[in-house]
Amino acid sequence: MRIIWPTYRLCNSSSTLTTVNTMTYPKNQLLLLVKVLCLISLTQWVTASNTYAEILLQVKNSQLRDPNRKLDNWLESTQDAFCNWTGISCDERNNEVVAIDLSGFNIFGNFPAEFCRISSLRNLDLSDNYLGGFVEYDSISLCPNLVSLNLSSNIFVGSLPKFSVQFLNLTVLDLSFNNFSGEIPSSFVHLPNLQFLSLGSNLLNGSIPEFLSNLTELTQLVLAVNPFRPSPLPTNIGRLTKLENLVASSTNLVGEIPESIGNLVSIKNFDVRHNSLLGKIPESIGTMKNVEQLLLFENQLSGELPDTFSHLTSLRLFDASENNLTGKIPGSLAALPLELLHVNDNLLEGEIPEVLASNPVLHDLRLFNNKLSGALPEFLGMNSALEEIDVSQNNLEGPLPQNLCYRKKLQRLIIFRNKISGTIPDSYGECSSLTYVRIQENELSGVVPDGLWGISGLEYIEFTNNKLEGSITPSISSAKGLQQLLISGNNFSGKLPAEICDLQELGKFDSSRNQFSGDLPSCINQLKKLQELHMQGNKFTGEIPKSIAGWRELTQLDLSDNQFSGNIPVELGSLPVLTFLNLSNNLLSGEIPVELNKLKLNEFNVSNNRLQGRVPACFDNEFFLSSLTGNADLCSFVLKPLPPCSRSKHTNYLLVAVLSTLAFILVISLTWLLIITKNFITCGSKSKQSWKIIAYKRVGFKEEDVLASLRDENLIGSGASGQVYRVRLKSGQTVAAKRFWETKGLAESEEAFKSEVETLGRIRHVNIVSLLFSCIGEYYKVLVYDYMENGSLGDVLDEEKGGVFLDWPKRFAIAVGAAQGLAYLHHDCVPPIVHRDFKPNNILLDEEFRPKVADFGLAKILKHNENEGDQVMSRVAGSYGYIAPEYAYTMKVTEKSDVYSFGIVLLELITGKKPNDSSFGENKNIVKWVREIALSSAGGGSEDAIGSTNMASLDHLLDSRMDASTIVYHEVEKVLNAALSCTAELPITRPSMRRVVELLKDH
Repeated sequence: MRIIWPTYRLCNSSSTLTTVNTMTYPKNQLLLLVKVLCLISLTQWVTASNTYAEILLQVKNSQLRDPNRKLDNWLESTQDAFCNWTGISCDERNNEVVAIDLSGFNIFGNFPAEFCRISSLRNLDLSDNYLGGFVEYDSISLCPNLVSLNLSSNIFVGSLPKFSVQFLNLTVLDLSFNNFSGEIPSSFVHLPNLQFLSLGSNLLNGSIPEFLSNLTELTQLVLAVNPFRPSPLPTNIGRLTKLENLVASSTNLVGEIPESIGNLVSIKNFDVRHNSLLGKIPESIGTMKNVEQLLLFENQLSGELPDTFSHLTSLRLFDASENNLTGKIPGSLAALPLELLHVNDNLLEGEIPEVLASNPVLHDLRLFNNKLSGALPEFLGMNSALEEIDVSQNNLEGPLPQNLCYRKKLQRLIIFRNKISGTIPDSYGECSSLTYVRIQENELSGVVPDGLWGISGLEYIEFTNNKLEGSITPSISSAKGLQQLLISGNNFSGKLPAEICDLQELGKFDSSRNQFSGDLPSCINQLKKLQELHMQGNKFTGEIPKSIAGWRELTQLDLSDNQFSGNIPVELGSLPVLTFLNLSNNLLSGEIPVELNKLKLNEFNVSNNRLQGRVPACFDNEFFLSSLTGNADLCSFVLKPLPPCSRSKHTNYLLVAVLSTLAFILVISLTWLLIITKNFITCGSKSKQSWKIIAYKRVGFKEEDVLASLRDENLIGSGASGQVYRVRLKSGQTVAAKRFWETKGLAESEEAFKSEVETLGRIRHVNIVSLLFSCIGEYYKVLVYDYMENGSLGDVLDEEKGGVFLDWPKRFAIAVGAAQGLAYLHHDCVPPIVHRDFKPNNILLDEEFRPKVADFGLAKILKHNENEGDQVMSRVAGSYGYIAPEYAYTMKVTEKSDVYSFGIVLLELITGKKPNDSSFGENKNIVKWVREIALSSAGGGSEDAIGSTNMASLDHLLDSRMDASTIVYHEVEKVLNAALSCTAELPITRPSMRRVVELLKDH
């Protein structure tokens, strides 16, 4: 008799699945067969399991370095439990390895191809590590069963890996944030099921291929931040109908946006910012029905914005700023429920559509730098929680909207340089969210609402050049975080309230050209962070406060055109960085304090007062004459227009001393003339050969005093263009004199001299070295500067020259000061100046280690022309290690070249290492070395993640010579973030120096 059994699947093993029809076997034979098959299957399962463990252990032990010991539980003794090993995922049904995730483990090594011997492997994630070298075709071809491969945020180099036709299952490929270069391989067309492709932030320098439009399953395509050859967007990109996210920013895109983008019906994020796209925005953009953000800014798009946005009801962010767009803002765009609308820096005209005010979600509106006219929409802000509005530099008129801050969210109000009139609405005084207000250069009148003066979060107020009146109210004491208060050129009146002394963060106060009167509050000396104080052109009376020694950061003081009386405070002479002092047109009396000798003034004026007595020696020369006139009782032995001082016994002795000094100088000069080369002529020579003296700053010494000291024993430096001497004058002052080469490198020397004179001769800034005068003869040229006691930053960072003296607070202050100096050159000089050789050796440090940017021998004045591109140089200039990577092959001079060099200097301040230190290893510089460590420590593959870096894990980046107790980690983090931004591979992604200053000073 046969027993009928159902059909069974024998044993639970994926290695052998055996199906038996029991109807054909007797019962005893069937049981025996079951036992045999189970034994075979179990043996195969154990063998497979052992193979998985062996492969994993082999990779760990021979191919990877694991300094953080994340793989410590991968042990031979636990082979049977390999599915519980860190980073390993198995199929629960059959214990096969299906995924390996070692992301963020900080492991080192090459691509571990041995993992691919695990045929069941579907997902391999090795991102955020230090894996490097080439990814060879032979190694990647071992992984044809993969569904997902993530190698992002490593240090792989060479060409992108090529894929064979077997990779039919691959849906996710992330190779971003590496150092891959070259072309995108044509073999990518063998990935028909690819849905996610990210190649962003590499060094790809081929073209963007048209065949990408054949990958029709793509939902995500990231190409951003690569130095591709100028390429258009693929013409048929519209074939990617499933594409949701296109990120092609900073990829050197050129040509027009193709009409086919209208077929991107699934697109949510269309990002082509920071490129060179031309032509009109195609009308087909209106059919991208699911788009949520359109980022078109910083291109060269022209023509009118198409009025085809009506159906883009999902659009929330639209940014087409910094293009050449013309025409009006389309009503179909303004009517959308946009959260952000940026069309600033274009050529738009016409009125702002009223429908914009109906938007219930708008929070960021930027329309500045256009030609817009008419009034701001009356109900703007009524229906949405507006946070920022910037409509500055247009032709807008009419009143300010009453309800701009109706939802109490408005933070930044920027409307300067328009024709807006009427009063500031009282409701603005209740806008407690405001932090930044700039409404200068309009036609506003009336009184500033009392509450507006005292909003607690305010950091910046500028009302300059309106017709405002009334007074500053005591409520201003509540604005304790206010850093700049600029209200000049109005009709404000009354006394300054004592409550202004509560503004302990105030760095700049400009109340000039108003009708303020009365005494200054005696407590004004408590404003310790003041850098600039401008009160000229008012009706202030009383004495200038004397207890002002706490103004240690003050660089500019202008109290001219008032009715101040009393003496000039001697305490002014103790202000360490004061460079601008104007006390003219007051009622000041007494003598000019000799303590002012201590100051290094670029501007000094005490004219038209009631001063008396002898002019101090430091000002008693013709350069200061115009600054002294109008004081009938001032006398001088030198300046003939001033009355001569009486010949008292004391003054006779003084005259004898002066004559003796002059005689001594004459003897020294004559002696010097006899020993120098016959071709070298002093500036004061009576030779028929031509010479010329130009003074750029009023000084109390003659050129002969300097030239007599250009001897070998005073030599402190030598460079490509000349030699630098330290010159100690008889007055006790020390200056630095640079004598340019007479014959050696004559052309370069001539060019360097001309560059320094053209730049330093016309600029004044606390963080730029001062040029005092130039002395030009037929065979020589000499420039004289302020002397810096502590030499250059390069000297003090040098291992052998005392880097230990620079603790972190000094380094951070140097970083901020140097940034301010460069920002001044780039943004405040007209036209801008590019330094072209920014490095530690060209950052000088005064007696308090304040930085001064120096050596402008390679500097260039940028004379931008609308019809021309950037200026092209005939040769590469600068110092090895500091030259921006694009400069060598483009030869173009831009401010972004200096930004890169500044980033290198920041990295040196952090690490104490030179740009090409041998400790970085072969083919690495300081940028790559720091970037790898910083990105890894940030726990992510993006530089945006560095802000969350655990700085304690980056201690080995910091210069070990620094006293650890002085290190302020949040400042180190700011400097590091700024440095990595400044040294970005593509110039367009680097911040401006003005932005760098903000990053460093941001609280």
